Amino acid sequence: MAAVGFTAEACARKVAPQVAPKAPGRPPLVLPLVKASWDRVIRTTVGLRPHRPSGFLLKADKLDAKTIVHNFGHGGSGMSLSWGTGSMAADMAMAQDSRRAAVLGCGVVGLTTARELQRRGFEVTIYAEKVPPNVTSNMSLAGFTPTSGLVNFATRTPEWEAQFREAVLIAYRRLQLLVGPKYGVTWIPNYAPTDEAASAGGTNQLLPAEVQGSRELLQPGEHPFPTKYCIARPEMRIEPSIYLDALVNDFLLWGGKLVVRKMETPRDVVALPESVVVNCTGLGAKALFNDPDLVPLKGQLVVLTPQPEVQYGTSGGNRSASAEPGVGIHMMSRSDGIILGGTSERDVWTMDVNEKERVRVVEGHIELFKSMKGVPI
Repeated sequence: MAAVGFTAEACARKVAPQVAPKAPGRPPLVLPLVKASWDRVIRTTVGLRPHRPSGFLLKADKLDAKTIVHNFGHGGSGMSLSWGTGSMAADMAMAQDSRRAAVLGCGVVGLTTARELQRRGFEVTIYAEKVPPNVTSNMSLAGFTPTSGLVNFATRTPEWEAQFREAVLIAYRRLQLLVGPKYGVTWIPNYAPTDEAASAGGTNQLLPAEVQGSRELLQPGEHPFPTKYCIARPEMRIEPSIYLDALVNDFLLWGGKLVVRKMETPRDVVALPESVVVNCTGLGAKALFNDPDLVPLKGQLVVLTPQPEVQYGTSGGNRSASAEPGVGIHMMSRSDGIILGGTSERDVWTMDVNEKERVRVVEGHIELFKSMKGVPI
């Protein structure tokens, strides 16, 4: 009856059809600009990421009467995955009768493994040639990027993928519990300028869905970048200098011992008093345990003067810089500076600064942030 009544009334009065008003566009995203310039560069750092084409190695082995649990080869994902692989390595150690363990290495993988062992009742000693801030982990960007420099997709196996997904889920939950000033872990937005709207719908086939997070595609006029679109997503930021010192303090407060000593050969490992040893030596495992697959991925960061007002990160956005061989440019704001990255040189062992790459990364960011001028900020 209502439909009949509406039709009769419409015919009698010839009412024009009602059109919903167009939803107003979102106001432009307002961001403080990064002051990218050469005169604001305060340091350039180099780190050699331990990369295995088949992915990190996580398994128990025997060396004479000792149990050796290998936990190394995370590429650029050590900061992201260490709680996960550390927890799994500690579970492997639990299969032994002894509750005394040695951890080789004092980077983020060694420290988180040591803490996981302590939580399971182990008396733990870390043996390391270097300690923070002089470890590779201190040279990382660092955000939650669990597939960065990790594995060659063509060489991974189903068994490794299962290990990886378990490690990702454990690490993602652990890191969320550490958010706050004590550990230097925070959530910030990341913006990826792009001209391709379809890129916002992309997913990483290795990652569990629950850790990939939400993505929002900002339309033209809704963002300050020179590209047509911009992908906005939340990102977990880890400040290495704060984070690693906090982990060392936690380890020592729990009764851990730290011995500065370089392991030259497997015989040095056999001579340790602990019967359970977790190998977290990263790139050092190539010489110490003769891993033929382990190669460095040389990374380089340029650090600008800190800008406390900048609380976001960027990924890509500069066409000319991104067109060069290698990974795209990216920026992370931290309390110790504005971190500019975007290099990955496979099987390069030198710690010398690559000036060509340094120029590419800095000039790319100068161009990106200069192109944002003229947008309301």
